[in-house]
Amino acid sequence: MQLALESNVFFWAIEYIATFCCGLLGGLCAVKKKYDFIAILMTVWLTGLGGGIIRDVLLGIFPSVGVSNKGLVVTSLLASITVAIIYPEVDRLKWIMVALDALALGLYTVNGTQKALIYHTSGMTAVFMGLITAIGGGLIRDILINDVPSVIRDSHWYAVPALIGSVLTVFVTRTYEHHAINFTVQVIGDIAIVSFVVILRVLSVRFDWKVPGAIRRNRTYLPLPVKEDEDEKSDNNK
Repeated sequence: MQLALESNVFFWAIEYIATFCCGLLGGLCAVKKKYDFIAILMTVWLTGLGGGIIRDVLLGIFPSVGVSNKGLVVTSLLASITVAIIYPEVDRLKWIMVALDALALGLYTVNGTQKALIYHTSGMTAVFMGLITAIGGGLIRDILINDVPSVIRDSHWYAVPALIGSVLTVFVTRTYEHHAINFTVQVIGDIAIVSFVVILRVLSVRFDWKVPGAIRRNRTYLPLPVKEDEDEKSDNNK
């Protein structure tokens, strides 16, 4: 099966841009922590390529893309040098970086899901591989710099668009495998999925859409233990 995102020059170029921008975001976190350049380099590399490394290890692909793809490794190095020099300007480009981060989220989602399907995984496994490719880099970065992972502390939609995008990618790719659509239509479908993920992510930040938490409860409906009932009675008698 042909992998749309790796067979299309446009997506191939965008993947490098996405890796570069993810690296900038990761490196900025390291700069704010006042780490040295080696730490910045490690943070950038793991942010940009960490999700792909986890995916490849889980799929049994060796060596992983994070160490075998020279272009992506060099891109991480360039992102490290860039953020070490122009970090004040990068810190001010909030919405541009949000948009580029969302673009990387969409691209990694589709790419990771399709790569899993190429290795003959089930649809459910492919969805998990797409999700971990999309959010794995940020997860490793935050653990590395001793922060609560952003996918946990940021309740705006991040994993949700990636999850939806992975499911849609499985549907489009399976449709292509069964020759119901041709390769061109598959690429168009991938572009639409990436765009959908980007839009959901950006809109969630712009309009403060958040994933709901646990339902707030003020009382329980289970009976109190006997000991607590007796303590309450004794307190009332006093």
